Amino acid sequence: MAFLHSELNNNVLLLTIDRPKANAFNLELIGELQNAFKQAARDSQTRVIVLTGAGRVFGAGQDIEEIKVGGDTLSFRAHLQQTYNPLILQIRQIEKPVLAAVNGPCAGASLGIALACDLRIAAETAKFVVGFSGIGLAPDSGVSLLLPALIGLGRALEFTFSNQPISAEKALAWGLVNQVVLPENLMKTALATADEFSNGSASAFGLAKRAYNKAVLPNLEEVLDYEGHLQEIAGKRPEHKEGVAAFLDKRTPKFK
Repeated sequence: MAFLHSELNNNVLLLTIDRPKANAFNLELIGELQNAFKQAARDSQTRVIVLTGAGRVFGAGQDIEEIKVGGDTLSFRAHLQQTYNPLILQIRQIEKPVLAAVNGPCAGASLGIALACDLRIAAETAKFVVGFSGIGLAPDSGVSLLLPALIGLGRALEFTFSNQPISAEKALAWGLVNQVVLPENLMKTALATADEFSNGSASAFGLAKRAYNKAVLPNLEEVLDYEGHLQEIAGKRPEHKEGVAAFLDKRTPKFK
């Protein structure tokens, strides 16, 4: 079953995540995204990429049920090396503009994917949740680097510790998103922006991404690897097991 829909129109590739109920990521969906970016990098007809979610949610992050199935034998670092780390690098390294059209809640690894995009256009209904601490984990998927780079270290730590959502309004004021629009205007605005970029210099855009990556995110690959080490530690601790149990039971975790 395909969880990612692809549509190419006028040199703009629209990728829509569609895995009900909350567009949570599993291995199949992540693999589809990796393949889509690999093909887009090679396709001269694709000049701009727009990533969005179907329905009312952009993405709920990693599917907790899939993590639970892995049990005590799951290596969090190996999982990240297979899934989110290469995907984040693909988004940053593809020499084409990548826009996230954030249609609703965006949490955990989905937040990392949105932050890795070059621009974020959000609906008024969007909200951003770091999410990891709620299940006893540390930030991964590049969140530990990308979030403070956009909103500052103090704010990033506050919303990591509190696990409270960042509203679309705050996200705009803090530079987390580039625009906030009415929900019904989101895709029209995102595609219009993408269409404008598609008429620009693809070579110049690619070199600009290289320049900004070098200037602002030169240690991204190292940070992704370190996040994997920390997640391996967090994933083996009792707090994570309690966080997952509480999440599945729909209750507040009791961390000790």
